[in-house]
Amino acid sequence: MSAAPAWYAAYTHPRHEKKVAQQLKERGIDHFLPIYRSVRRWKDRRKELDLVLFPGYVFVHTPLTDRLRVLELPGVVRFVSFNGRPAALPAEDLEALRNGLSQGLRLDSHPYLTVGRRVKVIHGPLTGAQGILLRIKNNWRLVIAIDAIMRSVCVEIDEADVAPVF
Repeated sequence: MSAAPAWYAAYTHPRHEKKVAQQLKERGIDHFLPIYRSVRRWKDRRKELDLVLFPGYVFVHTPLTDRLRVLELPGVVRFVSFNGRPAALPAEDLEALRNGLSQGLRLDSHPYLTVGRRVKVIHGPLTGAQGILLRIKNNWRLVIAIDAIMRSVCVEIDEADVAPVF
């Protein structure tokens, strides 16, 4: 078992992400819950809501030896695992996502993609992130996939800020 901290995805009960993140904060466990702002409209009103970018998941930065501290929290189901072992996530992708959110980039949830051109961001707040480049209308968008949880986010980007990955 590794004693060095790494990022892991903790799978939660439906709609328990914010509560789990609060419990992690109270216990002093480093975590990341990506949130985005969305305007929802009803017949009589509009309201801005803070929604979870990856429903059902909270990212935890902890040594694998301390995983029981996370698993014993109410609302946590399990770690995302491969071959029976919790799967470590690329720290660069999570840091790029965290930086983008902190700098006010507009992110939207996006379906997970397995095809398309892989690119790496070379300029801007998402520098270092890799993803799939799409063109929607006249805008370029980068889809950043978190493979371990089969989820993706989409962000508008200037095509000059990316370079192909070979």
